[in-house]
Amino acid sequence: MPPVSGVLGRVSELLREAAADRGGALWRLDAEGRQLDSNVIRLPAGAGVDVHVEPDLDVVLFVAEGGGWLETADGRQELTPGCVVWLPRGSRRALSAGPGGLAYLTVHRRRPGLAIRAAAPQGGEPACLLHRVCAECGRLAQESDARYCARCGAGLPSD
Repeated sequence: MPPVSGVLGRVSELLREAAADRGGALWRLDAEGRQLDSNVIRLPAGAGVDVHVEPDLDVVLFVAEGGGWLETADGRQELTPGCVVWLPRGSRRALSAGPGGLAYLTVHRRRPGLAIRAAAPQGGEPACLLHRVCAECGRLAQESDARYCARCGAGLPSD
């Protein structure tokens, strides 16, 4: 049976109904057989997504509410409601929320699921990386000190 198209949700209602202090992924596209992934992310005031490079995917980001800043190799750019941003694969970027927080929608090609495999035996026990695995989307943070998921913006577990 082919997927059915239609309205999936209303971002303004989603943001209004979610607790004001709730950060992370508020919504995600989860239709079976899809070619795209999409998320609605809210970063609380002052929160951010650390500097990272997405090596495989172009991402389109739409600012739905609040404001903040995008840091790229070209400098700092202000984000306000209605901004549409293209983040090409391989580009270095970081996001930070302003005093009113930042809510945005991301859209990108669907990536295969992350599989965490045991490290090849090298003596001793393997390091535990669970504090770097996002509970929302399963992505492993590349930075050892990351506090937020680079894909969905959810807070990472603390050590």
